[in-house]
Amino acid sequence: MAAPAEKHDVFKAIADPTRREVLRLLAENERPISEIADHFDMSRTAVTKHLNILTEAELISGRKEGREKIYQLHPEPLTEVKQWLSYYERFWSNKLSMLRHIVEENGDR
Repeated sequence: MAAPAEKHDVFKAIADPTRREVLRLLAENERPISEIADHFDMSRTAVTKHLNILTEAELISGRKEGREKIYQLHPEPLTEVKQWLSYYERFWSNKLSMLRHIVEENGDR
């Protein structure tokens, strides 16, 4: 029996620009692998490796339809990224508020 596939970290999965572009394509609508591969200047095998990483991170899934495999987006794991980014949004918002306060205070003088 084959060992279960290793689950990839969502952050590692989205670190690659090709995989981010695949996610963008699949956000528009589900697509067969042939259509996804047409968007990239690389072999279909290389695209398949990217799709496997995204699948292992549970960001996408594929289903067989005839001879093609159709992929669809599952954005739920991106919630972890959104939560991580929200901390930094608050951080920068606070820093900008402090800067605005300093500038306004100095402008009144």
